[in-house]
Amino acid sequence: MTGEERAQKIASYGTAYNFLVEELKKFPPEMWNFKSELNPWSIHDIIIHITDSEANSYVRCRRFIAEPGKEVLAYDENRWVTALNYPAQSTEDALELFKLLRRCSYNLIKPLPDAVWSNEVYHPENGTMTFDDWLDTYNRHVPDHVQQMQATYDEWVKQGL
Repeated sequence: MTGEERAQKIASYGTAYNFLVEELKKFPPEMWNFKSELNPWSIHDIIIHITDSEANSYVRCRRFIAEPGKEVLAYDENRWVTALNYPAQSTEDALELFKLLRRCSYNLIKPLPDAVWSNEVYHPENGTMTFDDWLDTYNRHVPDHVQQMQATYDEWVKQGL
């Protein structure tokens, strides 16, 4: 990845919270718990997942910088939905936590020298990953889930609920 491409991804990464909050306005809160056969996670579940993923990302980011060459933890996101009782968790709290976690990581990575971006860690499911891989993954994470939310909303509308 070139420095210019990385800078663009870092900038996009830094705007994820605002993007998410604006996109959520498209979906009526009364349908946030709706689940369909095509999308077994509700919008509510997705919001909580985004924050749990961001908490993992926060730690992984720091591992890339401070302890390259080490292993990062994987987690079973589908199991977390049930085991952590996502439906009972507050989306408002989750969004605030996401905002803080993302801002902290964004402020940490903005000034990093180019050499740090080639640092690697080992992920049990993905194998060896570079810091650029991490940036690419988490830069796409929120937009990918917004698409999932849109599909859930479309199913809700289709069912006339």
